[in-house]
Amino acid sequence: MIAPPGAGKGTHSSVIAAHFGIPHIATGDLLRDHVARGTALGRAVKQHLDRGGLVPDGIVLNMIEEEFATARAAGGGYVLDGMPRNMTQARALYDIARRLGMTANVALHLQADDEELVRRLLARAALEHRADDTEEVIEHRLALYHEVTAPIVDWYAERGILLSVDAMRPIEHVGREVLTALEVLRRLVDHVPDSARRPIDLTGLGAAFGRRVEPRSPR
Repeated sequence: MIAPPGAGKGTHSSVIAAHFGIPHIATGDLLRDHVARGTALGRAVKQHLDRGGLVPDGIVLNMIEEEFATARAAGGGYVLDGMPRNMTQARALYDIARRLGMTANVALHLQADDEELVRRLLARAALEHRADDTEEVIEHRLALYHEVTAPIVDWYAERGILLSVDAMRPIEHVGREVLTALEVLRRLVDHVPDSARRPIDLTGLGAAFGRRVEPRSPR
């Protein structure tokens, strides 16, 4: 899953996982669970967080490798939500997945305009009483996302596994389009060699699955 903040990545990841009966590997939820249970990994994570630092990629990648192995034992499918956030992580995840025979068949890219994302995130911040999510902070997060994510999107496109969807519509319409596309791809993926795969852009098909939400004009 590749999506900017506010595009609905967590929601759509959960729906896809439930629809196909596969694990939803959400890195943030997994890290919080390890901390809450006091596992060895959780204690290592807590040490970094208590010092005000970021959790090193190595810790998160080891956790994901364990989840991949569990998913493989259960049948092989998964939805990865929360990584990669940069090219270093993307390549490291690819190496792990190749070693386990678990490379991704689809990199789902949810596209949305920054103006609409800011509106959604400000509305969520007000609903959840998150005073730290100001418009300035949200715009900085979006700028950082675009800076580090563009190379990832290009890389997945080069590999022929990128599926781009317009997320500027009601979530149920986006979800219906995503599941329809994934059902079609599921029937094809085992019959199309890697060298013949091409990126798929469905962002122009919004009318078929629901009206697009236009960004609001500034007052």
